[in-house]
Amino acid sequence: MNMIQEVHTTEAFEKLKDTWDQVLESSSANCFFLTWEWLFTWWTHLAGQRKLFILTVRSGDETIGIAPLVERPVRFGASLRTLEFLGSGAIGSDYLDLIVRSGKEIEAIESIAGYLGERKLMLALNQLGSSALAWRLARTLEERSGYRPFPLKTDVCPYIDLAGQTWTSYLSTLGSSHRANLLRRCKQLNREFEMRFARASSEETRREFLAILLELHRKRWSEKGSSEAFSTPDMIAFHHELSLLALERGWLRLFVLWLNNRPAAALYGFCRGGRFSFFQSGLDPEYSRYSVGLVTMGLAIKSALEEGAEEYDLLHGNESYKSLWARHERGIHKLELYPRGVTGLVQGNISHAGHLARKIGWTILPKAMAEKIATARRMAQLRGHYATQSR
Repeated sequence: MNMIQEVHTTEAFEKLKDTWDQVLESSSANCFFLTWEWLFTWWTHLAGQRKLFILTVRSGDETIGIAPLVERPVRFGASLRTLEFLGSGAIGSDYLDLIVRSGKEIEAIESIAGYLGERKLMLALNQLGSSALAWRLARTLEERSGYRPFPLKTDVCPYIDLAGQTWTSYLSTLGSSHRANLLRRCKQLNREFEMRFARASSEETRREFLAILLELHRKRWSEKGSSEAFSTPDMIAFHHELSLLALERGWLRLFVLWLNNRPAAALYGFCRGGRFSFFQSGLDPEYSRYSVGLVTMGLAIKSALEEGAEEYDLLHGNESYKSLWARHERGIHKLELYPRGVTGLVQGNISHAGHLARKIGWTILPKAMAEKIATARRMAQLRGHYATQSR
């Protein structure tokens, strides 16, 4: 019989680090945004009023699974306690999921589903990939505890498959005009400036380059509107701590493009397990006519190839510039799970109707949508009936 333990304190979360690393390394969900470093740093800086609700699954002396969850504050009009993933919100986490040792998925997910089902907790799980273990959890909760799942496709993550590629072969996959523009801009910068593309490799350069990134990002977005990426002191503190941890682990990829010893553009990402994750960038509008953002992206991809990365992930967002670089994409989904019962069904259908209005055309299950809308209407009528009976 597997044992479930709840983790509610920062101290207990911190002590999980070594176990977390071991389980993640052996999990099919192994990715940068599920590392202890990313999620613990998020918890200490960006959790807000959420409460820690990590579940660990133990089989004998071995931890076989971790559900990295938090309980979010009760929202207006909601009546159910709701769990969501650590790392949720505006920070930019992708591929959030359960963390389970390979080969232990069935028993770990059954244990987690039984635990959540007994407590009738709602789940609002964001930024799921199509192959996330959370989908198995949803099926188990639906079959065993009568939960209602409401899935939506919310975004895509474009990515470049670098496996077996060289810089020359990768360039050949680009559109002819984009390839020509990139090569022309690189030649122009080398001709007109003393160009240097450098990566932060020490604590001193990390601090310097991060400050440059923040300033160039601010300059870039001051002309375009606003960006949430570094918009609050808490977010900036998060990236200061995270980038230091990532530097220590060898994951940090923080680049600056220098022109005549002036920073013209910066790019911030992480490389772990052969996957480069492009996170943010910034540029000086004074150099925008030289397409320094395009050149910096190209040089970062070239650097990823040279160090043997097999993938360059541009993460969520379908911005048009990403399609110039990437030929593949992964779907990103939101999954809400509501426990059996009138309250759960009413809340679930009302919530889903709101998502549908905002995301029409993005649903994962288009065939079932008419049924879900009809169900929402029926449940609204039922709620009205109960309200009438209670007068």
